[in-house]
Amino acid sequence: MKIIVTAGMGWLEVITGSMFSGKSSELINRLRMAKYAKQSVVAFKHASDVRYDKEKLASHDQVFIEAVPVSSVEEMEKLFFEKYSDVQVVGIDEIQFFPGGAVQFCEKLADLGKRVIVAGLDKDFKGEPFGDMGEFMARAEYVDKLQAICAVCGNPATVSQRLINGEPARADDPIVLVGATESYEPRCRRCHEVK
Repeated sequence: MKIIVTAGMGWLEVITGSMFSGKSSELINRLRMAKYAKQSVVAFKHASDVRYDKEKLASHDQVFIEAVPVSSVEEMEKLFFEKYSDVQVVGIDEIQFFPGGAVQFCEKLADLGKRVIVAGLDKDFKGEPFGDMGEFMARAEYVDKLQAICAVCGNPATVSQRLINGEPARADDPIVLVGATESYEPRCRRCHEVK
């Protein structure tokens, strides 16, 4: 990624791709690099994501960073302006879990001169665009779309295959199901299935 910094200018970075493509790891890495550069940082995560830790942002490979769990964009915005308005870098993991208002909130932060880094799925388990991620990608100054490796054939994976008792999920199943390897695996276009 090539970043040209202009003093006082904010921007939006998007890290996206399928599950197990390294989105959270990349977000954590960028936040750690900002801390190393002596920049002030805050990370937010959705409160429902307790897969590895209730209060830390975590990757599937067990890398952690301190985070603030929140249940909504409204809660995140309130906490930000009450406690974290002086930070330079804001990270938000699993941005697709924050429907309605997340794009506007992140744009507001960037307009205030913040570096905003969001990570989230670009497609749901059916392979359809997930929430506001398309709008995030269109508005961002920087977009990185990561790929995993297909668990079936080894090709680049771009879709998160949901599995129920080892079988592909049905098209009418709920869109959101927080899980990890017990419920999902990365798949390529050819190996992805929805019943």
